[in-house]
Amino acid sequence: MAYRVRSASLLLSIIIVLALGACRDPGQGDYLNVSGKIFVFNYRIAQATYVLTLSKVRPLPNDSVLEATFENPAGGDPFIVRQKIWPTMTKVTVESPPVKCVKANREYRVSMRVIDASGQLLQTIERKMISDVDQSVMPDKPLVVGPFYDANPDKGPAAVVCPGT
Repeated sequence: MAYRVRSASLLLSIIIVLALGACRDPGQGDYLNVSGKIFVFNYRIAQATYVLTLSKVRPLPNDSVLEATFENPAGGDPFIVRQKIWPTMTKVTVESPPVKCVKANREYRVSMRVIDASGQLLQTIERKMISDVDQSVMPDKPLVVGPFYDANPDKGPAAVVCPGT
């Protein structure tokens, strides 16, 4: 008998928790969640970029835009990327322009804003990114060029000057 009472009260507790969860307004909370972030070092073309992947948590208004601001590892003005978020997307990937002077084990700031069509701010996301690889592992010039990855005929040195080096 006591077993049945415990089972019934456990079942009732589960039903109450599920019912309360279902009462949550789906129109509240974040729109996007960062699901991945990495520095990509493409040694073939001698470029490094920030890459972030965001998962859609709930539907966004039509014509929403993601504006990402990436710290410039070489100093100077940050890089700003704006891109439309399509309603059918479940994941959003944002990539910076090529960056120079990335140092290992140093924090770099990335801030993102989700903006609706009227310019209203819907969400702000702040992240710090750390590379475990220094950009010194990259060649100064691309190893390959063109759409068929032909060997780069210009093998001369290219000087990449980074602050503090």
